[in-house]
Amino acid sequence: MRLFAGAVLVGMMLGLAVMADHVSPQDPIQQDLSMSLFRPNHFHPMGTDVLGRDVLARVAFGARVSVAVSLAATLIAALLGLAVGMTAGAAGGRADRLLMRGVDLLLAFPMLAMMLVLASLFRLASIPALSLLLGVTTWMPLARLVRAETAALSRQRFMEAAAGLGASPLRRAVVHLTPHVVSTLLIAATLQVGEVMLMESGLSFLGLGVPPPTPSWGDMVRQGMTSLGDAWWVSTFPGLALALAVTGLTLLGDGLRDMLDPRLIATGATASTSDGWVPRLGALPPATS
Repeated sequence: MRLFAGAVLVGMMLGLAVMADHVSPQDPIQQDLSMSLFRPNHFHPMGTDVLGRDVLARVAFGARVSVAVSLAATLIAALLGLAVGMTAGAAGGRADRLLMRGVDLLLAFPMLAMMLVLASLFRLASIPALSLLLGVTTWMPLARLVRAETAALSRQRFMEAAAGLGASPLRRAVVHLTPHVVSTLLIAATLQVGEVMLMESGLSFLGLGVPPPTPSWGDMVRQGMTSLGDAWWVSTFPGLALALAVTGLTLLGDGLRDMLDPRLIATGATASTSDGWVPRLGALPPATS
């Protein structure tokens, strides 16, 4: 049920982003001060903002920004987390301790504060730059998750058999470890897309995201705050779109977790990490010596 509900909400979000040109005939950045703060009506189903721009068109095109940034950033974070986590878990010993202490050091810094500092310093002006920033600041929890899974799998008998048959460390990692780790990483990455979407909206709300006039849900909410009492629709509709998108991604991630790892249904095991959302797919292996 959660998988279906999440898939429906995520499908609606993706459909809104892909069909943005056809959702509303209005230009999302064209200003018409004579149409300022019009209530929702037949021609503007979600009303207009203070500059007379159609809110529906801006919500639809804002979905493109949120989807592009969150997917690209999560892909970057997943690749970095997979590389670091598998290297640490498979190598063990000093390499494992060194890499994991580096990850712990990065996690010691408040993630939001780190993003605010970097965004303020570099003044991001494009979707790729914002995606890169969010990707390189959110990969650490994925690395810890992959490391735990890799370390546990490395002690399994099929890995010992592969080593006994002469498989190189690279082949063991790519052929034997990666297929088992990918399902775990997919679940965590699906949940992280929603987290990154919230972070992107938060940066836009603070004026540090994609610069105007490009539509962004967070920036639309910020702009509507000045007229919230008289024009509730300016902030409400982009905020509602963001809430539904994040809820759908969370439900989809939970559904994938139940489908890809039935052990969680029987045991009810969930993660208990500093970030509070990473699924736990088994006991944490003992530290390597």
